[in-house]
Amino acid sequence: MGVMLFKWCLPVLMAAVHPFYMSVTEIRYNTPQKTLEISVRIFSDDLENVLKKESKQPLDIIHPKNRTAADSLVAQYLRRHLSLQADGKPLQIRYLGYEISEDATWCFLECAPLAPFGKLDIRNDVLYTEHPTQSHMIHVIVNGRRQSTKLDNPSPNATFNF
Repeated sequence: MGVMLFKWCLPVLMAAVHPFYMSVTEIRYNTPQKTLEISVRIFSDDLENVLKKESKQPLDIIHPKNRTAADSLVAQYLRRHLSLQADGKPLQIRYLGYEISEDATWCFLECAPLAPFGKLDIRNDVLYTEHPTQSHMIHVIVNGRRQSTKLDNPSPNATFNF
């Protein structure tokens, strides 16, 4: 009986142990300031692991010994794995910083100044090299209108029209 119960429970146990990999990116156009305000939520352990692997140095992003160095690693990583184009023109993304909230790291960025636009193209392949099942929820809010999509590894591109 015990072996039968174990065989029946094994798939349930495996599903409970297997993590899922999801980030959330919200991009909001601030009309009065003419800026794109960007926040990216990434599980802290996943972000820390990829940064350690790429930089080949110890890192604790929750309690960094050197916050400036940690910010630099996060900024460099996001510049390589997140890009935007408005109406076909590449945007310069400025890294503002990050903060920890429970098990996630919120990274804050902006693009400014930016005239109103009709089309926004996004490339987001954050953590794609680390997790074959990585997904990204992307929310874009322009003039109070919210559009969302989900990207699954290996597809990194999304387009929003306003």
